[in-house]
Amino acid sequence: MSRMKMFLLLLMAIVNVSAMLEKGLPRRESRRLSCVRCCGPSEQPVSIISSRYTRMSSDPAYSVPKVQPTIDITILKGEKGEMGEKGYPGPVGKEGERGLRGFNGRKGQKGQPGPQGHSCKQLYAAFSVGRRKPLHSSDYFQHVTFDTEFVNLYKHFNMFSGKFFCYVAGIYYFSLNVHTWNFKETYLHLMKNEKEVAILYAQPSDRSIMQSQSLMLDLQEGEEVWVRMFKRERENAIYSEESDVYIIFNGHLIKPAIE
Repeated sequence: MSRMKMFLLLLMAIVNVSAMLEKGLPRRESRRLSCVRCCGPSEQPVSIISSRYTRMSSDPAYSVPKVQPTIDITILKGEKGEMGEKGYPGPVGKEGERGLRGFNGRKGQKGQPGPQGHSCKQLYAAFSVGRRKPLHSSDYFQHVTFDTEFVNLYKHFNMFSGKFFCYVAGIYYFSLNVHTWNFKETYLHLMKNEKEVAILYAQPSDRSIMQSQSLMLDLQEGEEVWVRMFKRERENAIYSEESDVYIIFNGHLIKPAIE
């Protein structure tokens, strides 16, 4: 509203200036009209009013000065306003052209060995691993891992996960040997996938002894066999040391399902 008021005031000032200029024009005294030859024998007579208007418009005393107002636009410009709220996203544009092919990535880590190849070949599977560090159960169920590799044919036993992965279906023989700890219970499960299939147990005693468990399993391709500790009210532990191996887990294929 303030900008509109300023614009109207400027227009009123311009009109007043024009009116003052018209009032202040000098008036010439009336002249006595005299007969003037206005045309020749072959010319048309010219109107007296038209002739008089031509003379007055050419006389500088009767000309009205032209007024060209100049408006300063900067005084009409206000301060910069605040940024408005973000509008709604527009429609999705057309799909662009396909870009250039990128650079090749880094080479990945080597994966686990795949299953055996042609069925006509003779199939084998065997492993024997040990643990040189003693282990105390810290949870209700605790996975037993191994740090020493004696035999690991075709790497079917994963040292990182502590599990044997069956690539060749058939009948397998497994055995577990551990050393008990003085005055501590020993309670372990031999696991097939997520189910316990055998138990190795020893009551607390004032002397440590060797304990073992063994069994045969019919495995299908993709099944896993591993060992876990089972904690009850008593402290559960198995003994070993860096200089020797007291905990050993073995397994080998007896008869493959396809021969």
